Amino acid sequence: MLIVDAQIHLWKNNKPTNFANHRQITDYTADDALREMDEGGVNAALIHPPGWDPDSNALAVEAAKAHPNRFAILGNFPLDQPESRAEVAEMKRRPGLLGLRFALLRPHQQTWLTDRSLDWLWAAAEHAQLPIALLGPGLLQVIGTIAERHRGLKLIIDHFGRPDAAWSNLPDLVAAAKHPNVALKATGAPSYSSEPYPHRDIHAHIRKLYDAFGPERMFWGTDITRMPCPWKRCVTMFTEEMPWLSEKDKGLIMGRAVCDWLGWKLAG
Repeated sequence: MLIVDAQIHLWKNNKPTNFANHRQITDYTADDALREMDEGGVNAALIHPPGWDPDSNALAVEAAKAHPNRFAILGNFPLDQPESRAEVAEMKRRPGLLGLRFALLRPHQQTWLTDRSLDWLWAAAEHAQLPIALLGPGLLQVIGTIAERHRGLKLIIDHFGRPDAAWSNLPDLVAAAKHPNVALKATGAPSYSSEPYPHRDIHAHIRKLYDAFGPERMFWGTDITRMPCPWKRCVTMFTEEMPWLSEKDKGLIMGRAVCDWLGWKLAG
């Protein structure tokens, strides 16, 4: 089975600042990730360059060029600079880049998803055929509208939409699934559980989302540097502890579906 992690971060010479629960280390490089991936049985991973390292996009490109069958990229750029509007076409030329990802969580970004100031981004990404993964306030209230206005744009909801302890966003997530160009990253699952492995308190929520999105639009992953468990357990939570998933479902959710969605032609 091809195992592809839909989200990891790589960085160097900087400690994570925007999420205190990421490992507080100055470096997490491609070599570090590959070592842990091999230990956990993970074939490949999508790098999301983090904001706490200003050189993280270049680091991601370096990793993808050196290991094209192990790493690809969902890149980013500043959205509030006028010159950035020309970045979408340029980004597509970067080695290993398969799409874009924006986590709009800082105070000055709180309204960006809902005030239509990013309408230019949706149009540019649709034209360039670059999928976008998103996280931020108001996303679940507007993603349907964006999806309908830009039917050629593939959208990905990050991290189950960052559920609270009660998973109160579940109805909105299920509603978003009616749009065929919206997919869900089932990333970071252990971190949303209040129970030890295999984290059964969230299995029913995952089942509802599986029923809504189907295995072709549900992408397993970790965000490994903030997980409370090693890669192997993040894998086996899905491959061994959810008997309602068929072998075909597992093959899609664990890697094949995200490769198909992004056009990453990996063997396996």
